[in-house]
Amino acid sequence: MTIRIGDEAPNFTANTTEGSVNFHEWIGNGWAILFSHPKDFTPVCTTELGYVAKLKPEFDKRNTKAIGLSIDPVSDHERWVGDITETQGYAVNYPLIGDDDLVVAKLYDMIHPNASGGSRTAQDNATVRSVFIIGPDKNIKAILIYPMSAGRNFDEILRLLDAIQLNAKHQVATPVNWKNGDDVIIPPTVSNEEAQKKYPSGFKTIKPYLRTVQQPK
Repeated sequence: MTIRIGDEAPNFTANTTEGSVNFHEWIGNGWAILFSHPKDFTPVCTTELGYVAKLKPEFDKRNTKAIGLSIDPVSDHERWVGDITETQGYAVNYPLIGDDDLVVAKLYDMIHPNASGGSRTAQDNATVRSVFIIGPDKNIKAILIYPMSAGRNFDEILRLLDAIQLNAKHQVATPVNWKNGDDVIIPPTVSNEEAQKKYPSGFKTIKPYLRTVQQPK
């Protein structure tokens, strides 16, 4: 099954470190970030899980929940979170999905469909380092896939979430290296007449197809 931006996020029920979760019900009316790991007790992922725990107040401000997934049973997750707290200084404060049967990984096209569970190494699961940002409508808004060797930049994922939420609320786009508070782009689908009504304080036309305006509140 191939997953693309704009598709409905496949629903599933799975065991997690916070009990059984029906994914769509768990998302509720907010936003969600599903991010996956190839195996418990791996070094790069240990640092990532700790940093996501640190970012929870930022996610809360954005009405967003985080949920992790690893190709190991929940019993292993429960042992791993102790290491994460000890080494990273933050206790895991979001659920971790146990996916030792690879059901969710295959449902989200994170791993080769012929892969099997059981005694697998992190390298066997190298494709399972995906990030999905999912909106309140349960549709996938963004997908990122990282290699085994590169830790994910969750500050960038937070920035991307800001951009997506801004677009959903105000119908604007964001330029290269945009940060929250910077000017934004008026999409070509919005005519000058519409833009003048929407932004009575004015906007800047650099080219007919490139118009910028102060970030809406």
